[in-house]
Amino acid sequence: MRKPHSPDSENKTESAPDSARVPLAIEDYLSAGIMALLALITFANVLVRYFSNQSFAWTEEISVFLMIVLALVAGSGAFARARHIRIEYFLQRCSISNQKRLNELTTLLGVLMFAILTVLSARLVWDDIQFQETSPGIGVPQWWYSIWLPAIATVITLRLFGLWLRLRR
Repeated sequence: MRKPHSPDSENKTESAPDSARVPLAIEDYLSAGIMALLALITFANVLVRYFSNQSFAWTEEISVFLMIVLALVAGSGAFARARHIRIEYFLQRCSISNQKRLNELTTLLGVLMFAILTVLSARLVWDDIQFQETSPGIGVPQWWYSIWLPAIATVITLRLFGLWLRLRR
């Protein structure tokens, strides 16, 4: 009988991400900074609302933007460490060599998916610039928000490609 897999157990494919050339702490520090900024903006809005019965109009729009960026940046760190969400039901039922092949395949498919996301979101940014879209809350150019999707999707693509290279070794 096969021993059940636990998230804390280490195997050959999960120890590979520790040797990344670009420090993995970059995403950690960015995530912490974004969370601190979110907390500060929200706290300031609560204080203003409590003492003046009004709120900052821009806080909701900025908070939603920061939460999206936080999810993408933290996702980049998760991908770089091979700790992303995946279905392990099939993986656990394979031999070690097939587990390695499946990890390589799913990582390569992730590279493809985020490369496509990069291209399509860059087209979205171009449309935002070309048609001079503005944000609904405070009326700033929409591309100020949407430019971050292709930028971070590119980083995730590169992180996944680096993971795939490490898994191939």
